[in-house]
Amino acid sequence: MDKIIRGKAFVVGDDIDTDQVIPAQHLSLNPAMPQERKLFGRYAMSGVPAKASGLPKGNIPFVKGEQFVSEFAVVIAGSNFGCGSSREHAPLALAQAGVKAVVAQSYARIFYRNSVNGGYLVPFETARRLVEEIATGDQVEIDAQAATLTDRRTGNSYPLSPLGDVKAIIDAGGIFNYAKKQGMLK
Repeated sequence: MDKIIRGKAFVVGDDIDTDQVIPAQHLSLNPAMPQERKLFGRYAMSGVPAKASGLPKGNIPFVKGEQFVSEFAVVIAGSNFGCGSSREHAPLALAQAGVKAVVAQSYARIFYRNSVNGGYLVPFETARRLVEEIATGDQVEIDAQAATLTDRRTGNSYPLSPLGDVKAIIDAGGIFNYAKKQGMLK
């Protein structure tokens, strides 16, 4: 994991479910095939309806046109991010789109574990409702060591919850890499 994560923020509201992160019609794509895997990035966040709570003003697309990567490296969310079905494709889609971290008030447990175990992205938690303080397009900087997020537009810095025991798994690049490094797998 990068010690410093920088990039534009994409702000969404509460209860963003996995069908909004990667709609079911795209689950027939095979992530083991490179040509199909990159399509997960193109379709990331394409199921978020325009009327969703906290969706960026102006109906800003997460991935523009026929591109495969988003201009947004950090998703800022409200509570219960990643709820719904337990698909592993949701954090994979965000990672394929170039997302390095999600910062939310809370997560659906399965989304959180899939993010960590797959080594896809870093799921930070915050007690503060950042969706009301950070705007889509703001340049943000996450200091993973200090567990802080700074909005470069305003200069405001916010505490994040420490990663705790999952940090070692994230640093290893996922649960299988962690298990190999610990001698649990050969």
